Amino acid sequence: MSATAPHAGPSPIRRPLAAVALLTALVSLVFGLLLAGAGPASAHAALTGSDPADGAVVDTAPKEVTLSFSEAIAVGDDSIRVLDPSGKRADTDAEPKDLSEGSTVRYGVALHSGLPDGTYTVAWQAISADSHPISGAFTFSIGAPSDTTVALPSQEAGGGPVGVVYDIARYAAYGGFVLLVGGSAFVLACWRGGATALPMQRLVVRGWLTLTAATLVMLLLRNPYTGSGKFADAFDLAGLQSVLDTKPGAALVSRLLLLGAAALFIAVLFGTYARREDEREKKDLTFGLAVGGGVVATGIAATWAMSEHASTGIQANIAMPVDVLHLLAVAAWLGGLASLLVALYRTPDIGSAAVRRFSAVAFGSVVVLAATGIYQSWRQVGSWSALTGTRYGQLLILKVALIAVLLAVAWFSRRWTGRLTDSAAASEEASEEEPASESDSVSADPDPERAAQLARQRAALTATKKKRIRDADPQRSGLRRSILAEAAVAVVLLAVTTMLTSTEPGRTEEEAAAGTPSASAPAAGGPVNLKMPFDTGGQNGKGTVRIDIEPGRTGSNDLHVWIDGSDGKPMDVPELKLALTLESKDIGPLPVVPDRLAEGHWSASAVQIPMAGDWKIDVTVRTSDIDQVTIDKNAKIG
Repeated sequence: MSATAPHAGPSPIRRPLAAVALLTALVSLVFGLLLAGAGPASAHAALTGSDPADGAVVDTAPKEVTLSFSEAIAVGDDSIRVLDPSGKRADTDAEPKDLSEGSTVRYGVALHSGLPDGTYTVAWQAISADSHPISGAFTFSIGAPSDTTVALPSQEAGGGPVGVVYDIARYAAYGGFVLLVGGSAFVLACWRGGATALPMQRLVVRGWLTLTAATLVMLLLRNPYTGSGKFADAFDLAGLQSVLDTKPGAALVSRLLLLGAAALFIAVLFGTYARREDEREKKDLTFGLAVGGGVVATGIAATWAMSEHASTGIQANIAMPVDVLHLLAVAAWLGGLASLLVALYRTPDIGSAAVRRFSAVAFGSVVVLAATGIYQSWRQVGSWSALTGTRYGQLLILKVALIAVLLAVAWFSRRWTGRLTDSAAASEEASEEEPASESDSVSADPDPERAAQLARQRAALTATKKKRIRDADPQRSGLRRSILAEAAVAVVLLAVTTMLTSTEPGRTEEEAAAGTPSASAPAAGGPVNLKMPFDTGGQNGKGTVRIDIEPGRTGSNDLHVWIDGSDGKPMDVPELKLALTLESKDIGPLPVVPDRLAEGHWSASAVQIPMAGDWKIDVTVRTSDIDQVTIDKNAKIG
C-alpha cells in the first residue's frame, strides 16, 4: 500500500514552520496590544476615604491625616507623606499608625503642631493584599487654599519600564506554568510514548525554563516594582530582604523551591520513565510520577493563589483552593492542547488513541473550569452592574466569549478525532510495509558497522515514509488545522486571563466608588475640627478658639480646646465653658466644662453625644472679671 501527498498546498516541512510563525505573530500582537493599552497594573485595593477629605478646607490644623482603603494593605515608613505648601514634610516622618477596626482598613500619620494656613498635599503608596502596588495623592487646605510648590511624580506605582518588564515576566510565568504542567500531564495521561519524543521533551523543559526565569525576574524586580521604579534597585540586598519578608516575596521563593522539585520530576519522566520497557514497572512508575507531579503542580499553583486575588476579600479560605483547581484545569487543557499541536506537527508516532484520551481530559478540565469560574466570577464581581460597568467585568465577559469560541472549535476537533481512527490505523499498517530484500540484506551484511549504518538509514527512511503518509492523510490534516485554531484562541484566552489578575475586581471597584461601609471608613461621623475667633472687648481680649472632637460620632467623645492670643501664642483665660445643642430635636444645651492641661490647652473626656445631627457648639470665654463673650458654630456630628 502506498500513498503520496497532494500536490497542492504547503509541503509537510513548511507547515510546522508556518504554524510556529503564526502562533509567534499572534502572541506578539496580543501581548503588544495588551501592554500598550493596559499601562500600569490596576490597583486592587482602593482609597475609599480620607480625613481631611480630598479638597477639604478645615478651620484648624488637624493633628493627623487618616486614609481608608477597600482592603488590607502593607505600608512602610514613607507610605503616607504630608507636604506643606513649600514642599517640606508636615508629618512627623514616622511609620503610619494602623487604625483599622473590624472590616475598616485605615492608617494615619501624625502632623506637626502649629502648621500655618495653606494647601497641603498628601502622597501615599502601599502594596495591596493581592501583591500589586498602589499609589495616589490629594490635597486639603487649612484656613484657605493657597499656591503650592509640590511636584509629585506622574508615574504611578508599578509603572514605567520596570513595570513593563515585570508585567512581561508575569505573562511569561503563566505561559511557562501551562506548558510545564500541561505538557507533563499530557505525556502521563494521554501519550506515554511521548516521553521518548524529543519535541515533547523540549516543550516541557522550555516551560520549566520560562517559569523559572520569569520567577527570578519577578523576585529581583519586586523591590523597584513596588518602590523606586529603578532597575538598579533590583540588586539592593536590603530591598531584597524586605521583599522576602512579604507575602508575595515568600510566594516567589516557594515557587523557586518547588521548581527545583519539578526539575527532578522532569529528569525522571524523560529519563528513567522513558527508558523503562517492562509494562508493570512502567505502570507503577506512572502512578508515582502522577502523584508526585500532582503535588508539585498544586504547590506551584498555590503560590499564585496565596498572593493574588484569591488571598484577599470575602471567603478567602474557600477561594484559594478553588483558584488552585482553576489554574490546574487551565494548565491541563491549554498545556495539553499545546502538547497535542506539537505532537501532530513534530512527531509521526502519535495515534488516535492518545488524541481521544486528551479529548476526555479536556472535557474534564472544562467542567472544572466552569464550576470554579462561576464561583470566582460571583466572588470578584458580585452584581450585574459590576459585570457590565467595570473593566474587570468586561474582561470577564471577553474571557467567557473566548471560552465559548474555544469550545466550538474543540467540537470540530472531536469530529476529526472520530474520523482519525480508521485512517490512522491504515496509515500505520502502510508505513510498516518494507521490502523483505532490504531487511535481508542488512542482516546478511558481514560488517557490523555497515550493518548498523544501514539500520539507521532504514529507520530514518521508515520514519520519513510514515510521516509522509500521515501528512497526506486528510483526517489528520483536518485535525491539525482544528487544533491550531484552538491553540490560537487559547493564546488570546491566556493573555486575557493574565490581565484579569492585574485588574481591580468589579466588586471592589464598585464598593470603592460607592464608599460602602464594608469597604471604607465608618459610614457616619469623623473627627470635628473648628476654628472660632473671639473678642471680649477688653485688654488682650482678642484671640482664636480651636476645638477638636474625636471620634466625632454618637456616644463617648474626647474634646480638646486650644486658645491662641492675637499674637498666635497660647493664651490662658480665667474661665472657659462649652455647651452643645441639637436644635432640630430640642436637645440641650449640654454643658461641658473642660479641664486645663497646659497653657492655652483644655480637655474633657467622655463627652456624651446622644444623637447624630447638626450640633451648635457654644463657647464662652472670659478674659477678665468683666470681659466675657459667647461665640457659636455648627458642626455635623455622628
